[in-house]
Amino acid sequence: MWERTLQDLIRGLRANKKDESKFIAQAVDEIRQEIKSKDMELKAAAVLKLTYLEMLGYDMSWAAFHVVEVMSIPKTHLKTVGYLAAAQSFGPDTDVLMLTTNLVKKDLSSSPADIAVTLNGLASIMTVELARDMSLDLIAMLNHSRPHIRKRAILVMYKVLVKYPDVKDKVMPRLRERLEDTDAGVVAATVNVLCELARRNPQDYLPVAPQFFRLLTTSSNNWMLIKLVKIFGSLSPFEPRLVKKLQPPITELISTTPAISLLYECVHTCIIGGMLQGPSGNSLARLCVSKLATFLQDVDQNLKYIALLALTKIVPTHPHLVAEYQDVILGSVADQDISIRMRALDLVSAMVNRSNLQSIVQRLLDHLTKPETTIFNSAAQSLAQVAGSRSTTSSILPLQSKAYRLALAQRIISICSESTYANVTDFEWYLSVLVDLIYVASVDVGTALRDQLMDVVARVRGARRYAVQLMAKVLADKTLLLNARDENSCSDALWAAAWIAGEYCSEMPNPSQLLEYLLQPETLALSSDTITIYLHSAAKVFGHWAAELGQRWDDAYLQDLNNKVRMIVDCAKTYASNKDMEVQERAANLLGLFTFIEADMASYRPAKENSTDFGGDSSSGFNTDTAAEPSYPKSLYLLQPLFTSYELNTVATDAQDKVLRPEGLDLDAWIVAPPNDPVTEVVVADVELSIRPKTKKKKGKGKEKVKSKEVNVASNGTYEEGAFASQLAESPEEVAERAKRKAERLERLRDDPYYLIDEKSPSQVPDVDTIPIVKLDGMSEPSNTLQLTSLMSLRAGSANKTYDVDREGEAPTISRLHSSHAIAELGAAPLTSVDYDTVADVSSTASPTPIQVTRVKKARGAGKKKRTPKGDQDTTVR
Repeated sequence: MWERTLQDLIRGLRANKKDESKFIAQAVDEIRQEIKSKDMELKAAAVLKLTYLEMLGYDMSWAAFHVVEVMSIPKTHLKTVGYLAAAQSFGPDTDVLMLTTNLVKKDLSSSPADIAVTLNGLASIMTVELARDMSLDLIAMLNHSRPHIRKRAILVMYKVLVKYPDVKDKVMPRLRERLEDTDAGVVAATVNVLCELARRNPQDYLPVAPQFFRLLTTSSNNWMLIKLVKIFGSLSPFEPRLVKKLQPPITELISTTPAISLLYECVHTCIIGGMLQGPSGNSLARLCVSKLATFLQDVDQNLKYIALLALTKIVPTHPHLVAEYQDVILGSVADQDISIRMRALDLVSAMVNRSNLQSIVQRLLDHLTKPETTIFNSAAQSLAQVAGSRSTTSSILPLQSKAYRLALAQRIISICSESTYANVTDFEWYLSVLVDLIYVASVDVGTALRDQLMDVVARVRGARRYAVQLMAKVLADKTLLLNARDENSCSDALWAAAWIAGEYCSEMPNPSQLLEYLLQPETLALSSDTITIYLHSAAKVFGHWAAELGQRWDDAYLQDLNNKVRMIVDCAKTYASNKDMEVQERAANLLGLFTFIEADMASYRPAKENSTDFGGDSSSGFNTDTAAEPSYPKSLYLLQPLFTSYELNTVATDAQDKVLRPEGLDLDAWIVAPPNDPVTEVVVADVELSIRPKTKKKKGKGKEKVKSKEVNVASNGTYEEGAFASQLAESPEEVAERAKRKAERLERLRDDPYYLIDEKSPSQVPDVDTIPIVKLDGMSEPSNTLQLTSLMSLRAGSANKTYDVDREGEAPTISRLHSSHAIAELGAAPLTSVDYDTVADVSSTASPTPIQVTRVKKARGAGKKKRTPKGDQDTTVR
């Protein structure tokens, strides 16, 4: 019978690439027959082929018992196959591992060749049970006469200590002895094991530090020196005395070693071990930075990468040393390797301070403006670069992918906004950078730009004038509007531009020009959220501009005012049919307000030259004798109070935490109780509406006396009989019939989307007969205190300008803000409804003049007047 060897299996796989699965299935069937053979040579060959297939991804767990059989073969070359298969396929859950304990014990007492094979395989199949049962035998192996056995036993002890740490007290004395071993390989293996163990629990290996230090100062093996330096990097944070002790030998190694790997490990140990701190560490830090800077100029990309990583860890403690190589570091931002570029960005972000922020940001912006092209290397150039040639690197442009451009733009924003703009000295420059990013980023960072623009303008009052003028230029750019639908555009920045222009339009010398930018037809291409802000900002701008015209009113302004109102009305009509509900609502509100303003403009008549000034003396209050009209359209002051009553300030991060929960607040209680049966509610509501006070007429007096009694409605919706129940105007049958008709009508209108149902019960709605008729006897004259400020040139003198930045934000200073007493302590006046034509000077601090209000009761009977109750006449509204 002919058997297929491992070489035959490999040749067959190469010859059957088109139908590999079929060939492997046939080969596995043959292996299943061979592995059951009594011939150990054939069995071992079958296990060897299974091991190869397992490396290709095919399962061989079904042959675990046969692997143990091959491990027990006395012949060394067959035993090697068994241990190799076990190391390849056995796991912690393999059932047959319990059968290997005695087998391993037997092999460890065999010939040196069998011991070497057993130790090699045992390290890969070590489990907790094996570590516990084999620990004493392996400790005995540490004193074996042959060095290669001792070396293998030491390496296996690492797995034993990881799986079974309780044996450490027995192992450590033997490992310390092996540090003094005569064989260099045994010493190196011991250092390697202790290095890995010290990284897990450094405190446990501090007593071995003297032996480590002796080896560090006497050994010339670079590989072992690397391990020793790593050990001291783990031990130094837990033993401060080691720092001073290690500085001389580490400095000597950094200065003299030609091995790059050892040099880097020494620098890394100095960083993580705290050796660069204090006066004695300054010279060592300068030496480390200079060595790392040479790595940045090396052609090897790996050296550049590790140098950037190390410098990132040094820059927090020694930024002035890293800043000396700023140009070299910024050059790495343009490297072809994306990983190097990202590490360079990390380092650049860490080395930013107040003095170099502007130069670094400008360099990063230059990378965004470069063309997105790449010069591909020829085969000769690639070979020359691998060989170490530096001539080809200059012809390679960085591949500016979309992800990299996004990371670069986000990094520019983050380094400028770090610690609430701690490094920004010129906020007008920073606003210009944000606007530049809108044009050159070519990725969607609009949300971050929007947040930054609004935050800077809210915090820095001195930059608001420049910001509004800058936002006016952004709003006027039709290119941004046309590209708003592009996925790589920063359309959200237009949201911020519109909000800033509307909120701080008083900083503009000609606010009416902003209306043309906010209401241009190209805004239809914007998103619904942005359109909403455009409409809202347009109302703000018009309110400020109109109030400004009222301060210096001239009839020559009437035509321009009518044109602006007509423009806003036309725009609102266009957006009133928008498919977005929010845009519809905002446009409808705007249309309602400006339709009223338009009607007021149409009814306005210019004042005659011989007419007296409106309002008379400003100090005399309201003129209650004459009904003189103002010399300007009253609707000019309709919108401004809606937006300028209170200033918007930044909110502190801990503002919410300072607001305590009010006493007695039950968060589990219903705010609005669930509705009861609709029919029952309607019946009860109608009963309440049908109740009227009973009137008795006094004999001989000709007057009516009102007599009312309390009527209660039970919680279950039933009407409680009382003394007043007999006074119902309708019979119970009529009440039930009317309630039925009303319930049917409400049910019919409930699903009508164009009908709004008032959820209030009729008992909560005041009687229309009790609503007073308010008559204004006089009104105040607006004062001319609002003055236009002159426009400063953009960026004029900004280099020497200082800015007051509100970094803390607004936060409550009292424990409870829900009480009226607390509101009074804050100095906030209660909000009241004020007629639009009485609001003239919003900046005036004088208290408003009281308005006399006369309440007139509507007579119930024809030809009869009802006396107004006492106390309802001279009511003062403030």
